[in-house]
Amino acid sequence: MFHELNVPYDFFMAFRRLELDNRKLENWDYRHREFNEVYEETLNRRALRLPKNVDELIIEEEQTELLYKTINALPEIQKRHFLLYHEYDCNFYEIGEMEHCTPQAVRRSVILAREKIKTQMKKYLCA
Repeated sequence: MFHELNVPYDFFMAFRRLELDNRKLENWDYRHREFNEVYEETLNRRALRLPKNVDELIIEEEQTELLYKTINALPEIQKRHFLLYHEYDCNFYEIGEMEHCTPQAVRRSVILAREKIKTQMKKYLCA
């Protein structure tokens, strides 16, 4: 037997809107669901930058280590000027004020440091 219920119209319409909103959400979820299997290969294809393989990571680590050793082997003033210029983004005038010297002297010091670093890195890369 079916019993008839008296439900206010506003309540019925609110319930109906809730049902429709729920159906819209289910449809949206269905349309945006990932239906294929997500494997590492498919994720790599979608990646903006491909992950590096082990060989590349090792070479990059060795180069970074050599770079830091080379920078640490520089004379103290050149090392300080080089790091202030490249790591802390100070310009030659700012470094000159900090070091109480001319911007041209700072520039020359940074250039010499860069040349020494390039020479050491070339020795490594050619070996």
